Amino acid sequence: MGKRDELIARYADDLKNKCGMTPDMDLLTKVTIGCGPAIYNADASTVAGTQDSEIETVKTNFLIKKLGLKDGPELDTAISSVLDTYGKSERNKYRAVVYYMLTKHFGKEAVYG
Repeated sequence: MGKRDELIARYADDLKNKCGMTPDMDLLTKVTIGCGPAIYNADASTVAGTQDSEIETVKTNFLIKKLGLKDGPELDTAISSVLDTYGKSERNKYRAVVYYMLTKHFGKEAVYG
């Protein structure tokens, strides 16, 4: 099993045990691949839920540019909701897991078609 496969298994475990959802492994794999080399970097692979600049990056680079959503308060609400689901006290919020949940939240699975 390669490094990426190990990470995908870890993300699936987080979705099951920390977020209470059964992951769509095909979509999770595509989202993880879409994160590129960031998943291998300790800092870039996680989302700092308490940093405004990090929230802005998720909103701008993922929700607006990748998923093609229009900017608005619903984006901030969705990010906040996903971070709450992951758990405020959870230190390592993996970027691929957050992106996966946001993709599901907005029903944008087709982006990864």
